This record gives sequence, C-alpha cells and structure tokens, in this order.
Amino acid sequence: MTLSFDAHPRSSLIVALDFDSLSSAAKFAKQISDLVGMFKIGNQLFTAAGPAAVKEISALGPGIFLDLKFHDIPNTVAGAVLSAAAMSGVQLVNVHAMGGHAMLEAAVQAISAGVPMGADRPRLLAVTLLTSMDHKAMKEVGIGGEPKTRVVKLAQLAKKSGVDGVVASVQEARAIRKACGRDFLIVTPGVRPADKHGAEARRDDQARTAAPAEAIKAGADFIVVGRPILTAEDPRAAAQAIVDEIAAAK
Repeated sequence: MTLSFDAHPRSSLIVALDFDSLSSAAKFAKQISDLVGMFKIGNQLFTAAGPAAVKEISALGPGIFLDLKFHDIPNTVAGAVLSAAAMSGVQLVNVHAMGGHAMLEAAVQAISAGVPMGADRPRLLAVTLLTSMDHKAMKEVGIGGEPKTRVVKLAQLAKKSGVDGVVASVQEARAIRKACGRDFLIVTPGVRPADKHGAEARRDDQARTAAPAEAIKAGADFIVVGRPILTAEDPRAAAQAIVDEIAAAK
C-alpha cells in the first residue's frame, strides 16, 4: 500500500502536540494546521483527553500519529492496536520493538482487523531505542553494543514481523534504509533546527538528535518536531522554516 499523503514537503512534517489539555492543544494546532502533514498525539495529551483528542485534532485536516508506544503481552497489545486503528484520522500507530516477534506479529494482525475491506489502514511503526538513550543509558538497562547496531537489529526484527516501519534517530536512518529497503518507513524524532549560526538547537533531554535537512537526507520519510515549534515566538514561521528546509533537502 502507498501512503495517502500529498507530495508537498509539509507531508513529511509531524508536529508533536505535547500539551496537558485538549483545549490548549487544539488552540495551538489551529495556528499551523495548514503547514503540517500530521500531528502527534502522545501519552501526555492522550492521558489527559483520550480519544476526544484524536477526534478534535484530526478534524483540523492533518492526519494523526498516535504515539502511545504499546508494550505488553501480545493479546493486550493487539487489543490496543485494534482500538487505535479504529479511530478516525489515525494514520500512524506505534508499539515497542522490544516486545519481541510474537507481540509485533499480533500488532500487525490487529492493525488491519478493524478496517473495512479495500479501505486504507493506518501504518504500524515499531519504536527501536528512545532518542533519549545513549550508550551509557543502554548499559544501565542491560542492553549491550552500540545504539546503531541495536537499532538496526530491532528494525530488521520489525520488518520480519510485518511491521511497516520504525521510529529511530537520524544516526541510524541510513543503516536502516540499507538493511530494510526503500519501502520501509522511517520516522525520525529528536529533530532540532539549526540556529542562525548553523549550530544545532538546544538538545533538552534528547541524546540523539538532528537538523531537519540532515534527517531527510539520511532517509527519513517523516520528521517529528516538538519544542522548536511549540515554544517559538512565531510558531507559523518556525513550522514554515522547517517545511522549507525539508523542501531543499529533497
């Protein structure tokens, strides 16, 4: 299946709505809804507002990346994915690749189960390693090896299980593209636009970050941007600048 997005560079931009209330999220989203391809609804907003957040935000036009990172026993994850896929406007859903092959397969089966025959379905992504994790953090939780090696192996496991793509940092994007092929989706979080001096913006709690052009050139299909737009003095200008950078990189 092909993704039902237009070819405009904005289709590659996903803006993270990291708000603790639906009213705040909706007010902000309305300002930039014509400049983005999707809005990401994560644990913070979904915990505060639930499915109502998906309904209200999707009504603005852009699709929804429902970023809840399901990670549980296969039957539980299958039920969660089935419910997520049934929400109108949801185009991307994710689970944790660390859940293993059986869990990933259960999620793959569930993503299509509730969709009418012939209708386009949401795409299923597997989270590899969180972009807040570096080598030290991996070691703390008992994961050996370098981040890139672990991420590529998790991506290959996801593809083998039938998952449509992964969430991974730009540092691993080229290796994933080489290992998993052109049709495997790569969504890159931790994107920080460069400042006027060419330096990457403040990293906050993200350990593995990149500028928008760098992510696109590395093979990312979509980039996720949060604070650089959410906290900008002019969110529309910030979003447009990123769309322009995406366009120049393609």
